[in-house]
Amino acid sequence: MDQYKGSEVDKYRCFISGEGEKNTTWKMGAPPNFDLVNKLFEEGRTKIWPKGSLEEQVQNRVKTWEMEMFHKMKPEDFKSVDVTKLTITVNGRKPLTREGVAKIGGGYNMFLQTSLPKNSRMYDPSDETVDSALKIFTTTFPRGFAVEILQVYSGPPVIAYKFRHWGYMEGPFKGHPPTGELVEMFGVSTMELDENFKIVKMEFFFDRGELLAGLMKGADVAATVITNAIGDPITGGESSTCPFS
Repeated sequence: MDQYKGSEVDKYRCFISGEGEKNTTWKMGAPPNFDLVNKLFEEGRTKIWPKGSLEEQVQNRVKTWEMEMFHKMKPEDFKSVDVTKLTITVNGRKPLTREGVAKIGGGYNMFLQTSLPKNSRMYDPSDETVDSALKIFTTTFPRGFAVEILQVYSGPPVIAYKFRHWGYMEGPFKGHPPTGELVEMFGVSTMELDENFKIVKMEFFFDRGELLAGLMKGADVAATVITNAIGDPITGGESSTCPFS
């Protein structure tokens, strides 16, 4: 666990620079820069964990795993997990392997899986690809979507913790204009480590509606009411009413 002390280019994330990453294939062609989201994190966090504490180690491990999941292309470049064993479960759904996550369109779609009827989905993972999902959320949250660990309930080999994700809606989302407001969500998760302290199993539990409701406060441009020649109202698209209310 004590290897999660950050790196020379990022004080929260490991395996992003140095000799061990010289042959890493990055999604954007180069290692990502987290300066904006790190600033957001430092300004908005509610906990500052002691250096070297279990809570800090878990927080850095989560940030490192997210970095690898979203930015590294090849399985052999992942160092925080054992990709041959890793499974991820979201809200009690079927466990997904790394290949399974890729098949449904990447991390954003994995976290936003839903059983809602298709016509009630504000965000429909089945309509999005890895690239389109990335564009949507990086546009909506141009400074990033920060994560902090609020509490660690148990240590390795099975770590249980409570987390908070947050950002500011400074860009549009699926027809809804930016509000500039804080959007946050809370959840709990477990991660199981093997004898080499690599992640082999993760489970997440949270309310996806908590996130999406915060992105639907602005008037839906596509649902603006217009009037026809005889004065009857006509809607231009789906209602902006939140299906999670």
